[in-house]
Amino acid sequence: MEVRGFCFPRQRQVVFLFLFWGVSLAGSGLRRYWVTEETERGSFIVNLAKDLGLAEGELAARGTRVVSDDNKQRLLLDSYTGNLLTNEKLDREKLCGLTEPCMLYFQILMDNPFQIYQAELRVRDINDHSPVFRNKEMVLKILENTPEGTAFRLERGQDSDGGLNGIQNYTINSNSFFHIKISDSDEGMIYPELVLDKALDWEEQKELTLTLTALDGGSPPRSGTSTIRIVVMDINDNAPQFAQALYEAHTPENSPVGSLIVKVSAEDVDSGVNAEVSYSFFDAAEDIPTTFQINPFSGEIILRELLDYELVKSYKINIQATDGGGLSARCTVLVQVLDTNDNPPELIMSSLSNHIAENSPEMVLAVFRIIDRDSGENGKMVCYIQDYLPFLLKHSVDNFYILMTNGALDRESQAEYNITITVTDLGTPRLQTQQNITVLVSDINDNAPTFTQTSYTLFIRENNSPALHIGTISAADRDSGTNAQVTYSLLPPQDPHLPLTSLVSINADNGHLFALNALDYEKQPELSFILTALDGGSPPRSGTALVLVMVVDINDNSPQFEQTFYEVNIPENSVLGSLVVTVSAWDLDSGINGEISYTFSHASRDIRKTFEINQKSGDVRLKASLDFEAIDSYSIIIQATDGGGLFGKSTVRIQVMDVNDNAPEIAVSSITSPIPENWPETVAMVFSVRDKDSGENGKMVCSIPEDLPFLLKSSVENYYTLETKRPLDRESQAEYNITITVTDLGTPRLQTQQNITVLVSDVNDNAPAFSQTSYTLFVRENNSPALHIGTISATDRDSGTNAQVIYSLLPPQDPHLPLTSLVSINPEGHFPGHLVDVSGTGTLSQSYQYEICLTGDSGTNEFKFLKPIIPNFPPQCPGKEMEENVTFPSGF
Repeated sequence: MEVRGFCFPRQRQVVFLFLFWGVSLAGSGLRRYWVTEETERGSFIVNLAKDLGLAEGELAARGTRVVSDDNKQRLLLDSYTGNLLTNEKLDREKLCGLTEPCMLYFQILMDNPFQIYQAELRVRDINDHSPVFRNKEMVLKILENTPEGTAFRLERGQDSDGGLNGIQNYTINSNSFFHIKISDSDEGMIYPELVLDKALDWEEQKELTLTLTALDGGSPPRSGTSTIRIVVMDINDNAPQFAQALYEAHTPENSPVGSLIVKVSAEDVDSGVNAEVSYSFFDAAEDIPTTFQINPFSGEIILRELLDYELVKSYKINIQATDGGGLSARCTVLVQVLDTNDNPPELIMSSLSNHIAENSPEMVLAVFRIIDRDSGENGKMVCYIQDYLPFLLKHSVDNFYILMTNGALDRESQAEYNITITVTDLGTPRLQTQQNITVLVSDINDNAPTFTQTSYTLFIRENNSPALHIGTISAADRDSGTNAQVTYSLLPPQDPHLPLTSLVSINADNGHLFALNALDYEKQPELSFILTALDGGSPPRSGTALVLVMVVDINDNSPQFEQTFYEVNIPENSVLGSLVVTVSAWDLDSGINGEISYTFSHASRDIRKTFEINQKSGDVRLKASLDFEAIDSYSIIIQATDGGGLFGKSTVRIQVMDVNDNAPEIAVSSITSPIPENWPETVAMVFSVRDKDSGENGKMVCSIPEDLPFLLKSSVENYYTLETKRPLDRESQAEYNITITVTDLGTPRLQTQQNITVLVSDVNDNAPAFSQTSYTLFVRENNSPALHIGTISATDRDSGTNAQVIYSLLPPQDPHLPLTSLVSINPEGHFPGHLVDVSGTGTLSQSYQYEICLTGDSGTNEFKFLKPIIPNFPPQCPGKEMEENVTFPSGF
């Protein structure tokens, strides 16, 4: 079964368009002309002057030209005769391929006044190509059981000519088995089919050869042949079957060679050699096998050469699958080429003017068109020039632009402009094209000569020699060429009595001024006149300047100060460079004799180190920092000297004003530390304060924190003593940190602080104290000698040796009590507990209680047993109340 395929022809078209912004197309229709292809260069097409209804020579006068889209001059216009000629031998097949009719579009462009005519040139085809077959031999394998009437499509021939000159018919040589049937394709072309008229018999004839002839419609017709080899096959009753009748693939045009486009697949249910399927192109256009290749075994279609979307947007590929028995099936592969941004924009210049006169109104410099051969976003473009230039781009239609001036230009400001036209597409990545244009601005005489000064003052001494050169006056003209050539002349003075021509003259070419006679300062101290400069333009322009000639007197005047004595006040914290005073002197003389310079006269080293004077202005400025505390005033003699050596003097008295720039200072004379506790009022510190500033800035107040048992007492000449308010108690606080703050009364207020530490030393003013007023200790009878029976503790709030406690036992008041033979205590307070058998039975007959008092005085501690404590009678201790007895169990 044959599947009818789809065919998408490749077409090429050459189109030339030209549109202009703001100007309508001339005429209401399209001008149509024709020419036969392959005619020689210079062949006549039409007389445009007659066709457009213009007089002879009018085409040349109006600057008529022919432009095309791709900037190729295939046509030549003789603007004097009006004949439109071919500029090359035109090949219809190269220009249009198979497209019919073949049309070339162009425009007729006239400048003065501006007009555009749209036109087309039809290139008529001649039969200059013969039909050809891509394969000189076609092989058809046909089963012997193929029924009569079966048609086999054959590859069609190719003819580069179009229309009637293309292929019109196919024939084969006379035979008894087949005839040719002509059918129309989807693309409007014809293709041959071989129709079986008589059943084949493999046993009688296994192969036969036919000749297929393709005939075009030319006169006389041209032809091309291909051999058809018929191979009769034994029965193979299953043809391959494709998985799809139509395969569609999309591939970017920048796909590398070797890329897999698509894979087709067919299966054959036969077995053995009849099931072995091979793939091949069928009835392929001439560019298919050069662009693609198919793997005959896998069915993979591989890219053989690079694609170009701008040339071919799609390919239709017919694939044939043939089994080992010769049966075949066909499918169609449609390859859509995807556009990539591989073409930068193009800029086609239609007209360009590189020169423009200054001060001209808005003028067109260039007309151009931009194109991008890509499509979609890749083909969209933006066009621009530099923002800072006095030019602008105006968009017309169909991507036409006009470059024009944005107002009048001034050659004297800028005589040359380099313009870069940038065209950027909107593809990814963005591509751009740039066109550089240089525009020269020509000169017109729009500037009058200008003197370097509006007025000139010239000096010489009186009694000069005649013809003395007294100066040169110059003028410049911003124009160029003859417009800038300057000549000089003197205008007559307004005072008719002034004998100008007898006094001065000027060289017309170079502006040199001369004094013709000797000048007398006493008769005429100055002379003024108007000088004219005239350029060479047409009409000429002129400029004037005032010239003042000053007659120089001799130096007979000394400089004089405006004041003989200056007095100024300046704060001591003035920044370096501050203006202290400006002295001013004048001199009645003129010229260099009247030029005054200022200097210090016999200035001390301190003055030169601290101040400087501007020799020209007389400004006295601060050169070094002032210090009121070091120097509070300066007296400076300033000398003004003229150019002739004469001088005058003035005195400047500078009074330095004090500012609060010194913080108070503390000088410690003595510090007493530590201070014994319980002492009466004691001086802990003696110190003095001072402030180097003066006035309120030097006044001070002194303070310490109020919560301390100390006070400040003022002495004489800013001396102070730090004293205790009352006796100190070391046991309450043994150390004091005291901050002495001294603050001046200036603006802003400055302060200084001094931190001192006063320690309180100990005196023995606290007796040791037992932790309890009485202790009760228990011990078993028959105890071992030296048994520890308890510990007595006492503390002293004093420090050092005053706080060291020593323990001892006092004799009891009862002399019969054998205390020393019973108990003892070590100095640290432990009781060894030595017991004695008093009753003779080896046991204590009753309990004994002893009163122990701890006393201390001047570093000694003494314990006394006052009396034995009889049961039910509380013990007594001098000066103490009894506390609860503490009982220690035996064994302590």
